[in-house]
Amino acid sequence: MKISPDAGKPADQSVLVNVPKLVTAYYESRPDPSNPRQRVAFGTSGHRGSALDVAFNEWHILAISQAICDYRKLRKIDGPLFLGMDTHALSEPAFASAMEVLAANDIDFIT
Repeated sequence: MKISPDAGKPADQSVLVNVPKLVTAYYESRPDPSNPRQRVAFGTSGHRGSALDVAFNEWHILAISQAICDYRKLRKIDGPLFLGMDTHALSEPAFASAMEVLAANDIDFIT
């Protein structure tokens, strides 16, 4: 495997994401369900998409969280739900959004 000439060096500003812009897009963007590129998509390690492309935002997390609550109710699952997060920039906003939905549905959760 060829070693990148950027290996071991600080990342160039041009490749860094603007985290405040990303978080703003998470809260302000509203996906268009008729646009396949803005629909929820999962990959091998979870949800795939970017708030900057309206492919991962609060609307997605609210819908996913509510679907989980609805499924648990349908299946009469009443034990606690384990809710985790990772190190991505939108983990905290998504975590907060999910907690709001779980609390509104009286789901006990462990973080």
